[in-house]
Amino acid sequence: MKQKAYQFWFATGSQDLYGEACLRDVAEHAGIITGRLNASGLLPYEVVLKPVLIDNASIRSLFRQANDDEDCAGVITWMHTFSPAKSWILGLQEYRKPLLHLHTQFNQEIPYDSIDMDFMNENQSAHGDREFGHMVTRMGIVREVIAGFWDDDSVKRRIASWMRTAVGIVESSHIRVVRFADNMRNVAVTEGDKVEAQMKFGWEIDAYPVNEVADYVSDVKAGDVSSLVEEYYDRYDILLEGRDPEEFKKHVAVQARIELGFEAFLREKNYQAIVTHFGDLGSLKQLPGLAIQRLMEKGYGFGGEGDWKTAAMVRLMKLMTEGTKDAKGTSFMEDYTYNLVPGKEGILQAHMLEVCPSIAEGKAGIKVNPLSMGDREDPARLVFTAKEGRGVAASLIDLGNRFRLIINTVNCKKVEKPMPKLPVASAFWTPEPNLITGAECWILAGGAHHTAFTYDLTAKQLGDWAEAMGIEAVYIDENTNIRDFKNELRWNSVAYR
Repeated sequence: MKQKAYQFWFATGSQDLYGEACLRDVAEHAGIITGRLNASGLLPYEVVLKPVLIDNASIRSLFRQANDDEDCAGVITWMHTFSPAKSWILGLQEYRKPLLHLHTQFNQEIPYDSIDMDFMNENQSAHGDREFGHMVTRMGIVREVIAGFWDDDSVKRRIASWMRTAVGIVESSHIRVVRFADNMRNVAVTEGDKVEAQMKFGWEIDAYPVNEVADYVSDVKAGDVSSLVEEYYDRYDILLEGRDPEEFKKHVAVQARIELGFEAFLREKNYQAIVTHFGDLGSLKQLPGLAIQRLMEKGYGFGGEGDWKTAAMVRLMKLMTEGTKDAKGTSFMEDYTYNLVPGKEGILQAHMLEVCPSIAEGKAGIKVNPLSMGDREDPARLVFTAKEGRGVAASLIDLGNRFRLIINTVNCKKVEKPMPKLPVASAFWTPEPNLITGAECWILAGGAHHTAFTYDLTAKQLGDWAEAMGIEAVYIDENTNIRDFKNELRWNSVAYR
């Protein structure tokens, strides 16, 4: 997955009441701000300066152009002077992309010795931004508001964070999920309304017979399989654990063939996320394990046992974090078992096979072990433990009349002791504010046992994405308590019905 060269347009509002000299200063100031933002090295995407907007026609034209430009992921607005907000109505009504209202001013300090009415008229962002903000609120438009001096690093970092959310909003409508099996029988939480998901998020969720992708796997050339196996052996530790080396390698080669075949299918048919199910493997020789882990590392989303919602969320989160400096990783994950020892509480996270190696601490190893489910030969998989650090685990659920995104801040830790008999990748984390409160709130909110997990996004970024999608988001973090959380769920049931 390559980071797309998105741009964010910088739109400065003013008017002609104060003359051409004022408008020249406004344009100069906007140019300095955009130049400094781009030169800071803190923003993941370029800010593009646009001409100063002073009337209905120019504002409407800019927003129309932003809608039509595929490289534009959002517009940043700033009212340098006073821009009558009725001039913005038609443009805002037609605008369909993320919006950031930057509430700042060019000068950081009041020029006490020289300030006069000319300066006051020209530099009245405190006035103009309130006029603009009133109109956006009256129109009910979802946007981000960032206040502060534009050249402060804290402001730039907030803009950078919003840019990643904006890219997630724009890219959401480009996510296509392929399902190679139906939902696991009698399981509720992985079900959901695919039509409503496409209406809300823009996701396309399609189903194919598993043997259709199995044909792609069969068509992979032996030489390509051998080359990929050699790459595996160069990159990962080979953990034979008493198995015959040649027999072990044959099992690994099956996963290499699956990886190449699946990726060929995904590329040809333009899918970015994938769902498999151990109960429907067709002619595949193994449940895809190592193959899926590698595809996730390349940027594909994944969900197990029919869970298309988590597959799409993993893809979305990988898109939002792409290009993050010192990224620690994003993965599909599942809650398995608790440690309830006082002072050592936490949840052991894993899955049968499919955990993304982007979250691995150190070098991963390959194991070949039996799998009781799937009725196939022993699958190869990557094994490792996850990095330490703070992250977020998110669960998108369908409540029947609406979607809810549950966002839990968690702290990944090292396990107290090795687990030599556990043949899968794993993480161990303690949810905030603590295991008991976190688990109770998760269950009260209806959270799933599958999550999309990342170290590289904040709860706010995911919540802002949910707000832009028009769905409910609830947070479980260090400030959460049961009484207030229950009340929030009650209020939300009214607000989002």
